[in-house]
Amino acid sequence: MRIHTGEKPFTCPQCGKGFIENGNLTKHMRVHTGEKPFMCPQCGRCFTHQATLNTHMIVHTGEKPFTCDQCGKRFRRKPNLNGHMLIHLRENRFKSNHCERSFTDKKHLEDHVITHIGENPLMCYHCGKSCTNKANLKIHLRTHTGEKPFTCPQCGRSFTAKGNLKTHMRIHTGEKPFTCDQCEISFTYNSDLKRHKQSHSGEKWQRSSV
Repeated sequence: MRIHTGEKPFTCPQCGKGFIENGNLTKHMRVHTGEKPFMCPQCGRCFTHQATLNTHMIVHTGEKPFTCDQCGKRFRRKPNLNGHMLIHLRENRFKSNHCERSFTDKKHLEDHVITHIGENPLMCYHCGKSCTNKANLKIHLRTHTGEKPFTCPQCGRSFTAKGNLKTHMRIHTGEKPFTCDQCEISFTYNSDLKRHKQSHSGEKWQRSSV
């Protein structure tokens, strides 16, 4: 019941710290007395607690009970495994699309990709696509990063390139800059004009076949 009530009737006469059970007080007192009742049978080193002795014994037995599930490397102590796992977490952030390798930072990934695609400052290190200039490469890289820095002030929709935003704005402004030279109907997008012109091509074909 003391766990629920919080009662700690066993008090250390040295520092006043309270304990729920007398056994815990006994263990604590070793801090003050310096008692180390648990001795290693291999080297004679003594320890305050049984658990500490058990951990120490691994040094002599060579046992490595903690295994990395990423690479299979084994460790004697759990803290060592935890520190090792951070390496995999960092590596997995920057993976090569050209092979199975991964890297801890962007610079090492870029250097590695050059071994696959060659030295080309205008080539995407994600997929190997070549661009005509740095501006186009910057826009292309956004297809991999998901960055969309150009936002429509009317509806909040975002775009990877400024030109795409400008084209989108025609929906809100009603601008129709593409006009058919045969019937003068205007369209918002050039693709719509091209489809429309196909209807004129069909008309000409029907007239010529009559």
